[in-house]
Amino acid sequence: MSNSSPRLRVCFVIEGSYPYVTGGVSAWVHDLIQGLEEIDFVLWTISADSKPKLRYTLPDNVVEHRNLLLTEQQAKAFGVHLDTIQLTHEVLAKHQEIFRGGHPSFRTMIETIPEGYYLSELSVTQDEYWNLIVGMNQKNNPIYPFTDYYWAWKSAHDLMFTVLGAPAPQADIYHALSTGFAGLAALAAKYRHQKRFLLTEHGLYHKEREIEIRKSQFVRGYQRDMWIKVYNRLSEVCYREADLITALFEENRQKQIELGADPSRCQVIPNGIDPTKFGVQRQPRPGYHVGLVGRVVPIKDIKTFIAAGKILLDLYDDLTVYCIGPTDEDPGYYEDCMRMVTSLKMEDRFIFTGRQNVLEYYSFLDVLMLTSIREAQPLVILEAWAAGVPVVSTEVGNVGEMLEYNTRYLSRPKDPEKLADGVRYIRENPKEAAITLKSNRKRLETLYSRNILLQAYRDLYAQARDLG
Repeated sequence: MSNSSPRLRVCFVIEGSYPYVTGGVSAWVHDLIQGLEEIDFVLWTISADSKPKLRYTLPDNVVEHRNLLLTEQQAKAFGVHLDTIQLTHEVLAKHQEIFRGGHPSFRTMIETIPEGYYLSELSVTQDEYWNLIVGMNQKNNPIYPFTDYYWAWKSAHDLMFTVLGAPAPQADIYHALSTGFAGLAALAAKYRHQKRFLLTEHGLYHKEREIEIRKSQFVRGYQRDMWIKVYNRLSEVCYREADLITALFEENRQKQIELGADPSRCQVIPNGIDPTKFGVQRQPRPGYHVGLVGRVVPIKDIKTFIAAGKILLDLYDDLTVYCIGPTDEDPGYYEDCMRMVTSLKMEDRFIFTGRQNVLEYYSFLDVLMLTSIREAQPLVILEAWAAGVPVVSTEVGNVGEMLEYNTRYLSRPKDPEKLADGVRYIRENPKEAAITLKSNRKRLETLYSRNILLQAYRDLYAQARDLG
């Protein structure tokens, strides 16, 4: 862009993450905004908390921040009028096409709903919609009470209606960090404002929601199937209608294509970090130190980390285990983990550090362990490489490729014995571990550097702008 051109204005559309939650995706967003100083960014965040707390100091080039409370029933904006007959025709036509296995475009329906109009009330007061709900229940939910189905249907659709009605911030490009509700908001902004919709996925949103739903004890029968279908459909729509799509690695790109993304619109842009930021001065401490850097939440499977730690503590008297990361995102899970540590009599050598400056721990950790049941391309592995810390991990997402499929350092999820064996191997074979670290450092600089990432997104935004 020339100096005389107006600054590009990119709207990040983000659900349940930056700037309210720390972790890999949030760190990625924060670093990208800081690195692209020549671009103005707008944050359009979607959250379920009415008063979320900022976990980051927003960079100077964040020029606007608007938060959409997903769970709050929105009031119709004053003066907004709607052709309900046309809209009803559009909505029913889309439902019928979906039921027949089709893949309708949502453009006409979105353009029929003005910003500030929320369909929640209309959906349960008009006979056409009520008959649709009753018919869907009879077809799909004959075993359970109608009231169960109705409230599940209404909950799911109220969330979508809230997103579809929300006025979007002004921007040149709408860049969603997931499918789901963030993707739907970006799609609506694309059609109403005639702008471009970019989609970047770190994980696969619909798969992550499916895991949560299947684990839930409160969602049963067709309610469970309906929620899973909602998230799958939202992903399919976003994949088909986004102008450009990125994934962190090729396997996820192929999954996006399988669900309808145009291959010509899809590309792989790996994660990247600044190696100098994490290139700490090593300050070894007496004993041996194993750490996990991550939030204390179920997807990180801290309980498997505790179990692996117990095996190692029984093997080595000089070993200490650290769980390094925030403990306040899922208090119930954190309580379970602490009870597990207590029951295994590990309190004196297993430490929950809470939120910390991870550089201090990278300076003395001997091994970083990652026990997640689901990841994409974990930034903590790149950070550990830069800091000179060997890694043992579950083989999830792109981790296998990152660790060159070396079975010494990889494990299936929920296999504490194999993870502990990886740590044991590193400890007992320090020369091989040092060679591996040197190789990983070189790969970090050539494949996963921050400069490569920043230039890739400069090019992507320019490509989106040139689409017109």
